[in-house]
Amino acid sequence: MNVVRRERQMPRDPFEAMMIPRGFERRVEGLGTGFIVSADGLIITNQHVTGGADQIVVTLRDGRDLPARLLGEDDHTDIAVLQVDATGLPVAPIGRSRALAPGDWAIAIGNPYGYLLGNSEPSVTAGVISGLGRDILQGQEQAGLYVDMIQTDAAINPGNSGGPLVNGDGEVIGVNTFILSQTGGSVGLGFAIPIERAMRVAQDLRRLGHVRRGWVGVEIAEPAAQSADWRRQPGVVVRRVAPNGPGIAAALKPGDLIVRAGGQVLRNFLGWERVLVDLVPGDTVRVAVTRGGVTRDVSLVSVEPPSASAERVNLQDLQLITVTPDIQAERRLAVARGALVVSAGATWQATLGLQPGDVIVQINSYTIAQAEQVQQVVSYLRGRSAMRFAVVRGDQVMYADWWGNP
Repeated sequence: MNVVRRERQMPRDPFEAMMIPRGFERRVEGLGTGFIVSADGLIITNQHVTGGADQIVVTLRDGRDLPARLLGEDDHTDIAVLQVDATGLPVAPIGRSRALAPGDWAIAIGNPYGYLLGNSEPSVTAGVISGLGRDILQGQEQAGLYVDMIQTDAAINPGNSGGPLVNGDGEVIGVNTFILSQTGGSVGLGFAIPIERAMRVAQDLRRLGHVRRGWVGVEIAEPAAQSADWRRQPGVVVRRVAPNGPGIAAALKPGDLIVRAGGQVLRNFLGWERVLVDLVPGDTVRVAVTRGGVTRDVSLVSVEPPSASAERVNLQDLQLITVTPDIQAERRLAVARGALVVSAGATWQATLGLQPGDVIVQINSYTIAQAEQVQQVVSYLRGRSAMRFAVVRGDQVMYADWWGNP
């Protein structure tokens, strides 16, 4: 699979900045792998392979190059779904990751370094299942949530992301996603997304255009990654309970200690995320909660996240929703008021640097408490003055100027 991205040329030093024409862009090719899951051209790969692409070309094993449409992508699970216009394509047989055991054969299939090897034939590396249920601490550049992963020592190299990890019977058991390495090359620490999760996300993206997720309205206090406590804390501490969420219905309170969930003993916050990642609305999670030295069992019935049903406000290709207490808890926002960016088109990203998850809190002297106010203020100020947007990202406030003509 060949992914072509368009990126703006960034000068390396002040002298180069003087030589590059304004608005100059270069085309950069990014490489990845995918696998076909239906004969009519549905393909699964990683979201980090397709993210930011303005053109996607799928190269089949027989050498054919087919343009692909991006049906949907989910950075939360790092899964993307592509569609090519073809029929009768060979389909990868799907296995079960839940049937795996450490020591089972594992075979990684991909196209390392793209066309460096001269043709489109895939490469195969073999190893074993090294571990199951691996939870990986999130890095600064990591958008996805990598929990309950499959670990393998089969070599996964650049260009293999999104390719299938298969068992000894040739059935796909996972999606090769990343490696841990200090050198950039494979050192036998590769990780794959379980195939059950990848298939569920792909089906949602194909049918609905988004991924269904269950929400329990409970936010957990996460220890700092630099501290030793994150690995050894006994259970997880409830930081916040959404006012109208399932957590309130289960009588949970901030300060409660959740020691077990979904039949699993919780030893750190990643264990809690593992329980939540595959929930869909209507699922029930049994949790054991300790308060004042007394432990009790309660049930959390997951529901649709508040942001999924919130009214959208559209400003060209910018989509916003109003921040409410429930949405603040769901998205773990640092602010309780403002307009949450659900999606931002390429123009908004280029002119203001807006990203999904940002919260617009002020435009010039106008405080933004509701999404509709962004539309009203922009309409009023356009043509009258420049606009300075105050945007909260994480716990940082950023400012960007806009002249009203994206």
